[in-house]
Amino acid sequence: MTFTCDGAAVDIAVTSGESLLTVLRERLGIVSAKDGCAPQGQCGCCTVLVDGEARVACVTPVARVEGRVVTTVDGLDREVRDRIVGALGVTGGAQCGFCTPGIVVRAAAMAAKGKSTRTDVDRALAAHLCRCTGWQTIIDALALARDPDAPGGHRVGSTAAERRAALEGGVAQSVGPDVPLGQGGFADDLAPRDALVAVPRPPDSDAPSTSAAGIDWVIGDSLVEARALAGKVQGRRTTVDPAPRLEVPERPDGGVCLATTWVEPAYLEPDASWCVPGGEPASPLANGGAFGGKESTPVTRAARELADGTGRTVRALFSREDVVRLGPKRPPIAAHAVVDGAVLHIDGVVVGDAAAYAVPPLIPYALDVDARWRAVSPPGPPTAPHPRFVLADHQVLVDGAIDAAGLDRASLVADARARGVLLDTCASSDDGALAGAHVALDAAGVIEHLRVRIACGDPLDDVVLRSYAVGAAHMALGWVLTEQIAVDPERGEVFDLTIRSFGVIRARNTPRIDIELVADDGPPRARASDAVFAAVAAATWNALAAHAGVRPERFPARDTAAARALSR
Repeated sequence: MTFTCDGAAVDIAVTSGESLLTVLRERLGIVSAKDGCAPQGQCGCCTVLVDGEARVACVTPVARVEGRVVTTVDGLDREVRDRIVGALGVTGGAQCGFCTPGIVVRAAAMAAKGKSTRTDVDRALAAHLCRCTGWQTIIDALALARDPDAPGGHRVGSTAAERRAALEGGVAQSVGPDVPLGQGGFADDLAPRDALVAVPRPPDSDAPSTSAAGIDWVIGDSLVEARALAGKVQGRRTTVDPAPRLEVPERPDGGVCLATTWVEPAYLEPDASWCVPGGEPASPLANGGAFGGKESTPVTRAARELADGTGRTVRALFSREDVVRLGPKRPPIAAHAVVDGAVLHIDGVVVGDAAAYAVPPLIPYALDVDARWRAVSPPGPPTAPHPRFVLADHQVLVDGAIDAAGLDRASLVADARARGVLLDTCASSDDGALAGAHVALDAAGVIEHLRVRIACGDPLDDVVLRSYAVGAAHMALGWVLTEQIAVDPERGEVFDLTIRSFGVIRARNTPRIDIELVADDGPPRARASDAVFAAVAAATWNALAAHAGVRPERFPARDTAAARALSR
């Protein structure tokens, strides 16, 4: 078949049923089109133009573009593309840069059609998913890009910006103009296209496989072949309602109790690595930390073992369904907390590793914390107690107990830095970065806006710091109100395998988040966004209690007006 791609004629033999995305990435080497969920068609990372219309390439059969014109982000009009990319830099609308190539393509299609209202933007972004930025900086960028008087160029890309991004993400990170175009160095983008491809064998498949890193892998000469041999089945969204797995503990007099569930980290780039025989495998972290979700990924070890075993370069790839089945989740907890004099007592259970919870994180209140945690192992997916999760789990219990006891937070904050950021809540990262949060609800209980204050020493780069803070606030809202996955109560398998099943809040529903940076002398402090996550989660929980007069005892609190508004 023939078609035109980015101005060049393409004449290629294709496999029956092959998607446009696999042709672009695997045959033509155009890796700016990203595979975040293929073939679910739900994340928008592979968006391209077909005869000027935005299309999701992973669910577009390549046969449908016979004789047509395909344009990827690489082939967009340079002036239009540079304006959109420049605006993303000015606002901080790109972090890892995995989702943004598709968003840039979508924005260019909007510009060509003269669509520029907020309603137009909301409709356009409904086809996309971004996990890093919390949407606000992307929405601001699209508004800036259509302003003819907006400054051109790319504001970020400095060493200071990259240092702040590394402090927040936990890994070295690029913040240059190539990042929104998807050139952040993602592992599978850099892999040789003539390498063998290994994919996990799906459950109940009898395909021949090779064991590596504790997983059975099906190997093919190409991604299309490997997935066909494995019998990969597209994930589905279950009709089964998520059922709580941990019982809500008894609430102590004057205290609070809380039970949470498994939550999918939902990073956009699926786990991927590749390795030459006898070499070092490519890092799956690339240009982002994946919120701790890839710290124990098996793909690197598998790539090395399979390369050494076959004597060939091997790409080890997770699909979105593999990420859901095999990737670690936020661990559920069930705990109660109460303030007794100057001591805050926490007693709870956590699914997985209780050792990570044994030493409570820093809290900015003048209270001693007596936390007792026990591990439990109900059937379910693997969990990983990332420091952000441990911090937020403790912080919501701490702030909830303070609120339930009717204590004055201003009298409890331990130092001047904490008083400077205190709003309804105050939280600290493990590096001493501080954040306070206020969540405003309207008369119906719907969130109108959020206020966040941050003190983290030298901010290094305001734009990058604000972007991470907005993203953390967005994730905190999701954890408290909307995000969960359904799990088989007997076998522990995850029912929800589509990326839209996880409850991540969409652009159109995200309330305004205002970030204030408080002057704070001293060196840069890391993980300010972790403090923001914890402070916003605690403030949201307390705001729900204040509005309804009854504190929700389960996350996500989906039966609240706030949650319904964020899920519509």
